Amino acid sequence: MEKKSGLFWLWLSGLVFVLDQWTKNTASSSLELYVPNKMTEFFNLTLMHNKGVAFSLLAEQSGWQRYFLSVVAILIVIWLLYWLFKNRYSQKLQNVALVLVIGGALGNVYDRIVFGYVVDFIELHYQGYYWPAFNLADSAICLGAFLLIIDAFKNKESGKD
Repeated sequence: MEKKSGLFWLWLSGLVFVLDQWTKNTASSSLELYVPNKMTEFFNLTLMHNKGVAFSLLAEQSGWQRYFLSVVAILIVIWLLYWLFKNRYSQKLQNVALVLVIGGALGNVYDRIVFGYVVDFIELHYQGYYWPAFNLADSAICLGAFLLIIDAFKNKESGKD
């Protein structure tokens, strides 16, 4: 019988990518740049263009970061794809975690290569304190990283799936 690898789960990366691009496109076409649209007392939809990385680090650089960050993200995606290939199909938690990170990373790489910035639009705040704006790709990356941590603890001793 042929062994199924973790690559089976890549369809989820595609779904994350498509939903991420759809939400970014919707935000870009319906929101005005840097104008908050209050949804609740703690949540705004605010279109922002991030030329840097998380928390807008490197955003003020001359433009080299666009290519550097894209290359780094693509190398990480290649490494994650190899990891996924080596995994068994049955390692569901780890595989789902990896494909969430892959889909999110590719969503942000696409923005960075095509536009020169990442489209962010989800803004959370509380009493004047603002969390940096983010998008669906960022959420998928964070959820994937969180699931990898859970998987590491869950399978620490047993090495089971």
